[in-house]
Amino acid sequence: MIFVDPTGDDSGPGTSERPFATLARARAAARPGSVITLRGGTYHLTETFTLSAADSGVVYQAYGYGTADQDDVVISGGRHITGWRKGDDGVHLAEVPGLATRQLYVSGRRAVRASIPLDQTLKRTETGYTIDTPTDWHGEVELVYRGVYPWSEARCQVARIGNGPDGTTLTMAQPAFAWATKLYRAIVPWESGESYGADSPTSAENSPAFVSEGTFALNGGVLHYMPLPGESLDHVVAPMLETLIHANDVRDVAFRGITFADATWLRPSSPEGFLHYHGNGYYDGGELVVYAFHDGQAEVTGPGGDSPSMPANVIFENASGVTLEGCRFTRLGATALAFHGEGADNVLRGSVIDDVSGGGIIVGGGTRVHVEENHIHHIGRDYSGSPAVLLTDTHGAVVAHNQVDNVPHAGIVIYEGRGTQVLHNLVHDTMQVLADGGGVYIAGPQGDSPANGALIRGNVIRDTITPYNFALYTDYGAAWVTVEGNVVHRADNPVILEVWPALENVEFTGNYWDADPGQAPAGVTLTANTVLTEEQFATDPAVAGIVAAAGRTSAN
Repeated sequence: MIFVDPTGDDSGPGTSERPFATLARARAAARPGSVITLRGGTYHLTETFTLSAADSGVVYQAYGYGTADQDDVVISGGRHITGWRKGDDGVHLAEVPGLATRQLYVSGRRAVRASIPLDQTLKRTETGYTIDTPTDWHGEVELVYRGVYPWSEARCQVARIGNGPDGTTLTMAQPAFAWATKLYRAIVPWESGESYGADSPTSAENSPAFVSEGTFALNGGVLHYMPLPGESLDHVVAPMLETLIHANDVRDVAFRGITFADATWLRPSSPEGFLHYHGNGYYDGGELVVYAFHDGQAEVTGPGGDSPSMPANVIFENASGVTLEGCRFTRLGATALAFHGEGADNVLRGSVIDDVSGGGIIVGGGTRVHVEENHIHHIGRDYSGSPAVLLTDTHGAVVAHNQVDNVPHAGIVIYEGRGTQVLHNLVHDTMQVLADGGGVYIAGPQGDSPANGALIRGNVIRDTITPYNFALYTDYGAAWVTVEGNVVHRADNPVILEVWPALENVEFTGNYWDADPGQAPAGVTLTANTVLTEEQFATDPAVAGIVAAAGRTSAN
């Protein structure tokens, strides 16, 4: 057994009495079958901790894991910010030359990036916007476009600000602004006809002029922060690293009882911005295509081909036999965790993902993974289109007995794959910010027969909040999907039946919901589903049994 302690010494032998100080030194000493025991404290990374095939067969775990005396172990990519001085109007300043981050944490609390709603009219020009009234904007300002499509939220940088007595001129960073103008174009005849999402930014962020209590701005190597009443600035952390852990081609590696924290993602601060489209995907130039629906009466523009995805702060590629158990992923600036590439028998179990700027977990590229007994909540803190769980092109993935709640858009998203099972999850308070999504969202073919199609069974989905939502949302050519024995309560609609491309071989059977979804079109079967009143949801024994079995078994 190898021991590590933040107060240890890398020149020592790595024993309990004389532990190493760093993960890198322990990794170098480990061999297949080694258990690396981490004593309590924070392990500050200055570069990504990497693992390769040569590092396979090793367990990293907190001292006392699984006992009441388990040590609190944190792997952090953050930097402590000191040297604060008080400026004007209660704003405190810290010189941070070279610091690039989009998040700040004060005594463990996420400090909100300073922002203002754009209540005034912005007139779009070829290069940006004009505002008819004077402003005090200055610094490295970013515009946010919430609901640029109902399911999307974009971000573009302002390159220059021209303030004058007659108004303000904003010159936007390129190529993001030109891309956004072309990307977010919709024709919906029964609403507003042709519209351009770039016409309507909803808020502006990161000017020192916007700072108020509990918020910050970073401009020109200076942090501006206004403390909350009585708040100490003794423990302020700015995430620095974009990737905490990157493991490639590893086998039989485990992390147990460890917190992964304090990482960022800087792409949205670039001239390319963050032109979100759906799920974790965003536009990065290239082909654009027009998607027509409603018999060709309406259309939207979107990316053609494969879109890049928001990265994760903890990444496993082409990995098999990886176990993450009893861990926490928090204070992270992108997606928390990703499994990519070919792999099998990977597990995320009994863990918590919370306070994350992007999504919770993304699994893609053929990987077979079990996501079970986790609590994923308060994700999408900066990027509201982010799902809690996203599966894309997976084979035999299982998402079971998780609790997913307080999510700005969809809870569990399943793109094209084979043999996916979503079983006995409790999903509630989703769709809190954006629209057109659901608690569980499925799109594309899920196999080619009932034997390898998707099974959505025994889930409880309630309180799906913003308008135009479907708790169980089968969309965009979903095929070979069985939706069985779920409970749906307090959504706009329990399901949607007619979409484009049409659904094929989709069966809803034995579900309990509080609205009649209507007649099934070709390709959809409705069998033995039950519509209940509010009172019946509280008294029906079959519903009670499904509710009792859903979510984390350790919490039931």
